[in-house]
Amino acid sequence: MELLAPAGSMEALRAAVCNGADAVYLGADTFNARINARNFSAADLQEAVVYCHVRGVKVHLTLNTLVLDREMPRAAELIRLAASCGVDAFIVQDLGMVSLCRQLAPDVPIHASTQMSIHSLEGVLEAAALGCSRVVLARELPAEEIAHICKKSLVEIEVFVHGALCMCYSGQCYLSSVIGRRSGNRGQCAQPCRLPYGYGRFESTRYPLSLKDNCLAGELDELRRMGVASIKIEGRMKRPEYVAIVTRAYRTVLNGGKLMPSDLQELETAFSRQGFTDGYFRGQTGSDMFGRRQEGEDTADLFASARATYEQGEPQRIGVRFYAMIRRGEPAQLAVEDPDGNLCRTRGPVPEQAVYRSLTPQDLEQQLKKTGGTPYLCTAVRSSLDPDLMLPASAINAMRRDVIAELTAKRGRAAPARLNAYDEPPRYDGIAGEPQLTIAVRTAGQITSRMLSMKPTVLYVPLSELAEHPDLPQRVSVETQLAAILPRVIWSGELAPVARQLRTVYEMGVRQVLAGNLGQLHIARAAGFAVRGDFGLNIVNSRAMRYLREQGLDSQLLSFELTLPQIRDVSKAVPAEVLIYGRLPLMLTENCVIRNRTGTCSCDSAAPVKLTDRMGEEFPVLKDPGTCRSVIYNGKKLYLIDKKEAFRGMGLWALRLSFTTENPGEIDTILYQYHTGGVFDAGSYTRGLYSRGVE
Repeated sequence: MELLAPAGSMEALRAAVCNGADAVYLGADTFNARINARNFSAADLQEAVVYCHVRGVKVHLTLNTLVLDREMPRAAELIRLAASCGVDAFIVQDLGMVSLCRQLAPDVPIHASTQMSIHSLEGVLEAAALGCSRVVLARELPAEEIAHICKKSLVEIEVFVHGALCMCYSGQCYLSSVIGRRSGNRGQCAQPCRLPYGYGRFESTRYPLSLKDNCLAGELDELRRMGVASIKIEGRMKRPEYVAIVTRAYRTVLNGGKLMPSDLQELETAFSRQGFTDGYFRGQTGSDMFGRRQEGEDTADLFASARATYEQGEPQRIGVRFYAMIRRGEPAQLAVEDPDGNLCRTRGPVPEQAVYRSLTPQDLEQQLKKTGGTPYLCTAVRSSLDPDLMLPASAINAMRRDVIAELTAKRGRAAPARLNAYDEPPRYDGIAGEPQLTIAVRTAGQITSRMLSMKPTVLYVPLSELAEHPDLPQRVSVETQLAAILPRVIWSGELAPVARQLRTVYEMGVRQVLAGNLGQLHIARAAGFAVRGDFGLNIVNSRAMRYLREQGLDSQLLSFELTLPQIRDVSKAVPAEVLIYGRLPLMLTENCVIRNRTGTCSCDSAAPVKLTDRMGEEFPVLKDPGTCRSVIYNGKKLYLIDKKEAFRGMGLWALRLSFTTENPGEIDTILYQYHTGGVFDAGSYTRGLYSRGVE
């Protein structure tokens, strides 16, 4: 089982390698989810790869952000550079970037980032079909789900075992984007989840979105038995000393050791938020999982000791064999071989006749084992010596240094990379004329007579609601298509009731679903449904749209993090939809915000729970229909009904109105405004990100 450690800087990389990492993951200056780490320039990246490969450590490059069309040429340059440097894998979130990596560097493995929101076997299978050789699972999965996925997976599985936990499913958090224009999907998360909030009114002592750090140091044997290929430590924004301490602790356990209470205390001192949690892994969510960083812990001595592990000396982690041949009248010969089969040779001086003492195999071995200061450990010496010869120790040492230097150069030399030229995907202009209308509701009770009379092209209704209202297909016009909104998260163990509901609505005549992640594409196709893509797929570029076209999607809602010019840039390879009204979903949480407040499951209450921040802004909390997961919505609704004209001429197929907390009267008012143009009220509404964009 691979130990994968973070490297936010060259110093952190050395800390990881010297303390037992099998692989490191790092980011370049751009296109990574920790853009505020020190990261690696082009020259730094080359140095990092050489340093790691010499020591038998793999390097995974993070390309785990959403990439805009105008950024693709620059992303292509980075991919080609990284492949030529010899990186061992790309970690990717964006579907378009997966396509780009496969095109430009087809031999470099692609790992599906946790930002892809893969939380089921179905999602893993879809990622495998996409070309990914490894999937980094969502951190919210319990042990039984991980075990099920590992048993059935066609690709390697990677699991986070230590470090920060996000309250929201990775890749599905828009809180930082909407309230501060800093997108977590673009590597700029401002971590507003670590701030205090209150329920209904601001409370400076409540931190209902701040989770303790993950710690699965006691579960490694279980993960190994499951078949997990790689365990991952979070922390590219952390200090090198932290990386050293945590990596060393997990290496100890992987090597068969046990962590003592003092070791666990060191982990907490290095960084924690009022201790650690294994709540997700054990399926025990709740208030015990929450904590915040406590300042004032004295780390000076601990960090000084950690620095010594990578600043003083070089761990000898690569076993090598020496082969020596010393013959009378011939130059001395020495060779070294590493575990990978690399063999390097050199010649020395001709040995002299011994006068006082002959060179013995023991003498030779003693000199050849002096590999301190290098990453190599002499494990064996095989020699062939003629008798009564003498060779100075200085000559033996020089030969040893020469072959070691040649071996180091060979191990650090990148294999020739197969690189292809960058090309632009075919351009699809989309649909001419005025976009059509689509409507999404949260409950069947929100479907009004006025709504039906407007004959929206598609009416999106949650699957659970649709299954409970068999009369609904008869109520809608033949000009309106019904589409079932799938729950945003469907674990493999939760698939059975979803499958029953899908069969029910199929028998009702519904033939379309709205899917927001890769796993749902798999589920929908297997059940015989046509698929429309939702915002959760995070589509921001033309290459991603081309992938969806290849998958046969009927339409795709573009990310609401895009600006109007960026929407125009996106090729409409499938009919494109944008949201112009509704509450933006900011977080999707496995840990129930409502239960943590009340102590009971009360998410079916008519009145939503509201979180309140220090500015007095309120964020309604509702359950995701059909599940017990929480969705935190923006307090102000997105309103661009009065700006419909701005979306004309972009090739868009449809404009969507989304209703969440609105009652039928409020809904009818919005529908009326859709026809009349409406009026923007800054006190109740927001323009979203279509003009101001995100970083």
